[in-house]
Amino acid sequence: MIWTLVNDMNRRKLLSSDTFALVARRYARAEKVKEAVETFEKMEHYGLKPHVSDFNRLIDVLCKSKCVEKAHEVFDRMRHLGLHPDIKTYTILLEGWSQQQNLMRVNEVCREMENEGFHLDVVAYGIIINAYCKAKKFDEAIGLYHEMKAKSVRPSPHVFCTLINGLGSDKRLNEALEFFEVSKASGFAPEAPTYNAVVGAYCWSLRMDDAYRMVGEMKKCGIGPNSRTCDIILHHLIKGRRIEEACSFFRRMSGEFACEPSVSTYEIMVRMFCNEERLDMAMEVWDEMKGKGILPGRHMFSTLVCALCHENKLDEACKYFQEMLDLGNRPPAKMFSTLKEALVDARMENTAMYFALQIDKLRKTPLVA
Repeated sequence: MIWTLVNDMNRRKLLSSDTFALVARRYARAEKVKEAVETFEKMEHYGLKPHVSDFNRLIDVLCKSKCVEKAHEVFDRMRHLGLHPDIKTYTILLEGWSQQQNLMRVNEVCREMENEGFHLDVVAYGIIINAYCKAKKFDEAIGLYHEMKAKSVRPSPHVFCTLINGLGSDKRLNEALEFFEVSKASGFAPEAPTYNAVVGAYCWSLRMDDAYRMVGEMKKCGIGPNSRTCDIILHHLIKGRRIEEACSFFRRMSGEFACEPSVSTYEIMVRMFCNEERLDMAMEVWDEMKGKGILPGRHMFSTLVCALCHENKLDEACKYFQEMLDLGNRPPAKMFSTLKEALVDARMENTAMYFALQIDKLRKTPLVA
């Protein structure tokens, strides 16, 4: 069907490289990598010669679809055709391999980039430092920070945020705070992500009072707190089994902190109450969320429905499962398996069959991009 449309656009002389980029992106998002690459290859058949920017778009969409090896193959083909990658090409590949935490390929792209006469800029350094932090190679990440300083590349707020996040998660709090002080002295305006990183660093070291103090500082600076700040604190309170404190903090969000919970905040709270077997509270939070017009995702549905099944609250489980289907969400296999088993055990085979037919209909419904 899509190629019928492309052919029609061609007859009306409406085709451009943007058309092929859009089609390739749709294929890549549907995990049809072969079709995405073939779409790009068809450009010349329609009289459009691909340029570096077109290759960059394909490499980018493949990397974002976690098909970095295939993206690198496209990169090699690009050079084989005599086209010269630009700084953006290398940056896209760096980001792709960084997300895969493949430091060997990250360093390979770096060397190739420098051999082609490109200097690592602040964006490239930020990507590489992030890759090392994700791999928990914090000393190497700090070394790269000093390298960029020595090369007169000014670290960005993103670089500081990455280092604070990484060191904080490794409970190297003093070093994280040193980078925070350096970032403040660097002349950058205060930013919520950097302060959130510091909040997280305090939480990892179980210094919750200092985390709350940073929230107050964010308010004074006029940069929050935001829902991400609150999610970080809630995550650590729950991890530390400080359940009542987490409930109290959640209730203070909208009023005291002027911070509306996001869907991820509600997901944290629903999961917490389900794990604590306080399903009445989980459903109360759910209803509050729905009342604010926030729609849950399928993983949140799965958490609640499975918890209700385990407590043998099958009427409620069926109600939320139907709500999920009505929203067009396809349930994870494990979730339906749990519900089906509970229904069969309760001699509710007809209900299980009804849901199976509903799911089959959803599977046959094409996804709308």
